[in-house]
Amino acid sequence: MADILPIGTILAVAIIQVIKTAHAAKDIVIEKESFRTLSAHLFDIVHVLKELELGKLNESPTTRKALENLEADVKKANSLVEKYKNRGRFYLLIKCRHIVKEVQDVTRNIGKSLNSLCLANTEILSGISDQVTRLQNDMQRAEFATCQSQLQILDKLDHGLASQKLDNGFANDIIVDIARAVGVTVEPSEIRKELDSFKREKEEAENRKERAEVYFLEQIIELLSRADAARDYEHVKDQYMQRLRVIECHDPKSESISPFKAFICGITKTVMVDPVSLSNGTAYSRVAIEAWFGSGEKTDPITGEPLEDLSFRSNIQLRQSIEEWKELNYCMRIRSCKAKLMSENDSSVKDALYQIRDLIKENSINKDWISIGGLTELLINILPNLDNQQVKTEVLVTLKYAIEGHPRNKDLLVENKGFCHIVPCLVCELSPSKAALELIYEIVFEESGQNVDYTRELSRQCNPVSFLVTILKGTEAVLAEKAHEILQKLVDVDEENVIICAKEEWYGPLVDLIVQGPKSTKMAILRKIVHLELEEHNTKLLCELGFIPPLLEMASADLEAKELSLSMLVKLLTCSENKLLFSAAGAVPLIVDLMCSSPLRIVIILAKCSEILEKLSSNGDGIKFLVDENGTQLNLESLVENLLAFLRNSRLPYSVLRPVLSSLFKICESQSGLVKTAVLTAGGISLVLNLLDHADSETREAAINLLFLFSNHEPLGVAEFLLKPRRLEAFIGLLENTNKSDVQKAAVGLLANLPKSEVMLTLTAKARAAALIGDLSMRSSELSITSSSGLWCSCFRRTRANFCPAHGGICSVKGTFCLLEAKALPELVKLLHGEVHATTYEAIQTLSTLVEKESPRRGAHVLHETGAVVPILEVLNWGSESLKVEALEVLEKVFMVTEMVDLYGSTARLALVRLTGRSIHGDGHLHRKAAKVLLLIERHSRSSISFVTGVSG
Repeated sequence: MADILPIGTILAVAIIQVIKTAHAAKDIVIEKESFRTLSAHLFDIVHVLKELELGKLNESPTTRKALENLEADVKKANSLVEKYKNRGRFYLLIKCRHIVKEVQDVTRNIGKSLNSLCLANTEILSGISDQVTRLQNDMQRAEFATCQSQLQILDKLDHGLASQKLDNGFANDIIVDIARAVGVTVEPSEIRKELDSFKREKEEAENRKERAEVYFLEQIIELLSRADAARDYEHVKDQYMQRLRVIECHDPKSESISPFKAFICGITKTVMVDPVSLSNGTAYSRVAIEAWFGSGEKTDPITGEPLEDLSFRSNIQLRQSIEEWKELNYCMRIRSCKAKLMSENDSSVKDALYQIRDLIKENSINKDWISIGGLTELLINILPNLDNQQVKTEVLVTLKYAIEGHPRNKDLLVENKGFCHIVPCLVCELSPSKAALELIYEIVFEESGQNVDYTRELSRQCNPVSFLVTILKGTEAVLAEKAHEILQKLVDVDEENVIICAKEEWYGPLVDLIVQGPKSTKMAILRKIVHLELEEHNTKLLCELGFIPPLLEMASADLEAKELSLSMLVKLLTCSENKLLFSAAGAVPLIVDLMCSSPLRIVIILAKCSEILEKLSSNGDGIKFLVDENGTQLNLESLVENLLAFLRNSRLPYSVLRPVLSSLFKICESQSGLVKTAVLTAGGISLVLNLLDHADSETREAAINLLFLFSNHEPLGVAEFLLKPRRLEAFIGLLENTNKSDVQKAAVGLLANLPKSEVMLTLTAKARAAALIGDLSMRSSELSITSSSGLWCSCFRRTRANFCPAHGGICSVKGTFCLLEAKALPELVKLLHGEVHATTYEAIQTLSTLVEKESPRRGAHVLHETGAVVPILEVLNWGSESLKVEALEVLEKVFMVTEMVDLYGSTARLALVRLTGRSIHGDGHLHRKAAKVLLLIERHSRSSISFVTGVSG
């Protein structure tokens, strides 16, 4: 047929075949480098053949023969590629040395055929002769080699087969090595596929009558089948049930079957391990007989007969019998362990636990058998009923033995709600807590990577986040590291765990999601955490971790993102450190711009922005943090005007108005010039006055505070407003119904600032305000003593406590209602100067609460230092009788102090003599009270002059 076809046609077919084989050779998964080298050579050949095709190949017998040889060699290469293209990966690795030899041979043969073809057509290939020569030489001298790591695996395997290493441990090791080398997962399903490919290869070898290949593959299959990952569960279960039926005839209390005599090694006197038979038929342990012969002995150890042949072979039948006997004993011990675990006796339970671990160490098949026998499930169920912490620890350790590297037992533990029993152990004593943590770690982590299903089940069954965070914060570094890894997996599989972590004050995952997560995730997380209660140290930690910048980025997004991010920022601005980070991030201009540019209908944005400004200016910080990212102060005049502009909108809710008022107060209080801007430029008084009628009490109170600040500059405007019908009554009601001392102080100050001409206000509002403050002040001394009772050891402190000059203890506005701490004295003294009976009466009564009759010195000095004594003395000249009596009540206590008599005695004598008519024996309450004070002055006076008749003589 080839003689009939034109040589050009044969060449064209050859080119197609070479290209096809070259492409196919690139896809072989084992010995990739060898096949890729072959593929590269074939592609180079295509270039040569196409040159011959273009140059019109010589029609000669030599050329035709060379071309036919080349085509035949390429077909062999193609057959080789097809032969190994779809074979099992394990099989390909086992045969890799043979495969490499085949690839090398076919490459060299193709090179020889190409050489013959080129020699017959040198004139055509003259232009690329050097390239062709080099290609021919490379192919004919090709040396292919298996990679070193694969050779090491094969050497290890060959050694194991030669030394009859058929134990489970060796099988586990070699199957892992092979799987890693060929990229197969060490999972039972994948391993079974690879072993099935071996079985198919063995069957094909049997069909081909290749006995050596069949024997070799049988050895491989027997060895690898012993690996844990290669076991078929149903076969393992059937095997256990068979053994179980055999031991049913034995005493249930018995834990073992004695070995047959044939199982005992004559050298070691113990059950044989890897039995081998000598040439005379006697059997010994392999290691024992090797040592016997190695010592120079040439006789049978038992019979003593000389041995001409010192060789031995594996006794497979005896080995199988010994293994069956061991397996029967395994079953008996499992049966015994089950009874002990159910006994509820701590000693018996511990004995069973140790036996279970021994069983697992002896043969990994027992990991399956203890579960089939019900022990794993029983261990899970008894765990919560154990009171003995040591026994509980041992149960957890034993469960870890059972599930290590064993997916089926892990599944069984999880299916039986094992996490629900294990997680509570994390809060036990250190020993069971550590064991529980390591067990959980073993379940959720595998050598091949993460198992998301187990982690999800852990989160769903009995979420351990709070316990793990506690361990994470503990002092055990190794345990903390494992807890951290488990926590990280938990937050990866369920965002809800991020929230739980945050509630437990571990914010790392939260910040990571807010910083790096997608927008949808950020939104979902913020919706949940924005309502968390956060202590100041928690907000500081969040801000230190970088929480502010991503929130500011969200504040520039859509409406919901704005609302959530601004709400979170409000919660964070609890301390100066956070405010500093906030302002340094350039956030303040952003908030101001957002607030001023947002449509009024978006109330929530206005409310949150105004809250942020309020937070920034709170705690005495004022305008300190109202700066840009460079620390440059904002235009405060413009800010004040913008804030006041919001007060013009009567439809705005208190959620906006209250923080706006508070911000205005704190900003204007920090810089007096801003009050002028607010009052004169922006018309602030009228805007704030209108809010005294607001339905929300906090808004009204904020308005009073700000109004007091404004009244220092514009008292007339305030008076005009209060004089309107029903306004004064409402204002007084507001004072009486609030329990906030700072509001009452502001109200009294506001009234004190009103013009003296407004008599209606002075008879009414100022008096009521002073009386209210007096009622509160009456308890100051008592509360101050209580608060200072623990100060005996104050001398041991680094800094001495600041004692109240009036009450002698530690005072505060809210704690002791102290007039001094509230800074109300100057306003009360102003009321005395107003010479209005109603307000003076209440002011004197309030001031009298500072001077205790039993110990008047402190209070008297306070009244002196605040300038209150002189206007009280003046009351004796212009006041009504009842008012003069009130003044004398205070003066009686004041003049018990000698220093006060020295300072005011002479002034007081004149007024008192006038009241007594120079006689101390007159009638009437006022007369008697004046005479009593006059006598008091004389008693404490350092002067010898007497102005009172009857006293001197």
